[in-house]
Amino acid sequence: MKTSTLSARRSGIAHSLREAVLPARLLFVAKTTLAAGLAWIIAPHMPGVTDEYPYYAPLGALVSMYPTLMGSVRSSLQTLVGLATGIGLATLVVLTIGPTWWSVPVIIGVGVLLSGTGWFGVGREYVPMAALFVLAVGGQDADDFSLGYLTQTAVGVAIGLLINVVIAPAPLTGEAEARVRAFREELASHLHDIGSAVSESWPPEHEKWADDAASLADTTAILRAALAEAAESRRGNPRARGRRGETQHIHEQLGTLDRIAHLIRDISDATADTIWDRPAAMPLDAALPEPLSAACHAVADVIAQEDPTSSEGHRQRGEAARAIRLLLERVDDRTLDVRRTMGPGVLTAMHLRRILILSGMPDKDADTEADEEA
Repeated sequence: MKTSTLSARRSGIAHSLREAVLPARLLFVAKTTLAAGLAWIIAPHMPGVTDEYPYYAPLGALVSMYPTLMGSVRSSLQTLVGLATGIGLATLVVLTIGPTWWSVPVIIGVGVLLSGTGWFGVGREYVPMAALFVLAVGGQDADDFSLGYLTQTAVGVAIGLLINVVIAPAPLTGEAEARVRAFREELASHLHDIGSAVSESWPPEHEKWADDAASLADTTAILRAALAEAAESRRGNPRARGRRGETQHIHEQLGTLDRIAHLIRDISDATADTIWDRPAAMPLDAALPEPLSAACHAVADVIAQEDPTSSEGHRQRGEAARAIRLLLERVDDRTLDVRRTMGPGVLTAMHLRRILILSGMPDKDADTEADEEA
């Protein structure tokens, strides 16, 4: 168990490092560096007293950088609104009672309260922060500091947005599609694991397949978030013009894979109940593991096929249909022989038929046929 945990941690660290050096991430790092550098160069040349606070320009450039163009615009505006609100609260104190032992914490509390309203988005943290900076750092020059703080931050934001427009981030569609493709392979692998589990010595020694199947719902949620980000990466992006519907087919694929994932989880739960004799368990007849395992492996091969219309796809579909038919025949025969319901065999056969339908044809047709089967 310790070796398995250590291996999982190493795998997680390696995955994180790979994510950090992806081309899209490296481009984002380069753009952020460029924006901060330009902001630092331009800030000292701003007119009036604002040139005394050049260090806030790189901060503005930093907060304006976001992996998507529309995300950059939204986060920039929210940050500026948050700063302006915090500065306004501090100005109110300066013009009335002034900073005291009680007015400073009170105005910070008000800033924290306002930041919890949801009005400021990612700029919510800057409401109390800006108020504190003006009161604590601005001191006697609170007016000049407020002007410099807000102006230089706005300069950095403008530079960051300009960089994001000139060097537009690549749409994240390809990355999302690759992750959905990996999810398809993951589902096929899970079903292969279940097929192997029921054909092992009884009860199977390996439990990882049951734990992995339980995580499929989390994977689906993560992929939906990635698809939403991919769709946003196309909004207003000059590099995505003329291909507005590019993510639609990925959404359809993920919808189909999500339904398959639910069916695989159901098979996994029923199989695990039987294997480890849980309260919901129904006995698995000794004649069923072999055809059940063969059917799981055959359908898993179909899931892994990206093009169901290819000659290989047709061949694998035929093999899977035959394996399911043999499983059903064995279930029927044993039901008549022992006069007992073949619970796990029936459930698995039904779900494998639905998976075969969903995996073997265009998404809309698959939805229609699966609903008719249900």
